[in-house]
Amino acid sequence: MASVDQNQQKQTNGFFKFLYSKKAAPYIFVSPFIISFLLLFLYPMISAVNMSFQRVLPGQIDYIGLHNYSRVFNPTFYTALQNTTIYVVWTVILLTFIPLIFAVFLNHRLMKFTNFFRAAIFIPALTSVIVAGTIFRMIFGDSDSAFANQVLQLIGLDTVEWRYGAGSGMFLMVALASWRWMGVNILYYLAALQNVNYDLYEAADIDGAGVWQKFRHVTFPAIKPVVIFLSTITMINGFRMFEESFVFWETSSPGNIGLTVVGYIYVEGIQRNDMGFGAAVGVVLLIIILVVSIIQLILTGAFKKDD
Repeated sequence: MASVDQNQQKQTNGFFKFLYSKKAAPYIFVSPFIISFLLLFLYPMISAVNMSFQRVLPGQIDYIGLHNYSRVFNPTFYTALQNTTIYVVWTVILLTFIPLIFAVFLNHRLMKFTNFFRAAIFIPALTSVIVAGTIFRMIFGDSDSAFANQVLQLIGLDTVEWRYGAGSGMFLMVALASWRWMGVNILYYLAALQNVNYDLYEAADIDGAGVWQKFRHVTFPAIKPVVIFLSTITMINGFRMFEESFVFWETSSPGNIGLTVVGYIYVEGIQRNDMGFGAAVGVVLLIIILVVSIIQLILTGAFKKDD
């Protein structure tokens, strides 16, 4: 019995040595990511591509070739794509450059209560979209008693039916997204700015560089990877946007002013139970995001090697 116990103990020790070895440990540490990637991304993506070639009915699945894709490019899809593209452009501009300006001010040595501001600006990201959207709907209501319309009346402007105009509707979606994610992006920039070598600023002062020259030649090159990262993530999230539109109009907006591509997938795939067509729209959206992301990374020089 003692020899058997010793053999089991040796096998156990050998197993743990193998787990902590240089050969096995890296794969063990990355295995949660690999498993989640396979189960939560790769398998659903393959299933969606396969479904896009099918007619999915209760208890019946038929392969219909490219028929679903031939239906994708219709006026409603173009409207949804146009709305989504406008939303992406505005959010990329606002959530990439304005947070950078605020971060530069918050990172200044003379700025007081920096830790308080860091905690405060992060709170909107913790707020539910439904809760924030409900508050926005109250502020930007269609009646004259809504807060935003009262402000307009005080400065002598006409009231606005915020959820019934194309421009005002887009403003609501962009404003809600900007309010939620502005603080998070500021924190990204603050983390990058604090890693900039201050010796470079001192050298720039000796050379007589101004504020703009120091930002252009010292600050921006150091934080450029963060700028590329935030613009890319914001663009991808913009194309995938659904909650901001849903919270204002649910699934029906006047003249489709709030319809997005993901909202169109939801209407066709879930509400109308046309899962094959919804999957085809999703695959087209995936291709659009991939192409635009590659173009954006090429234009920003993300693929260039540092000298």
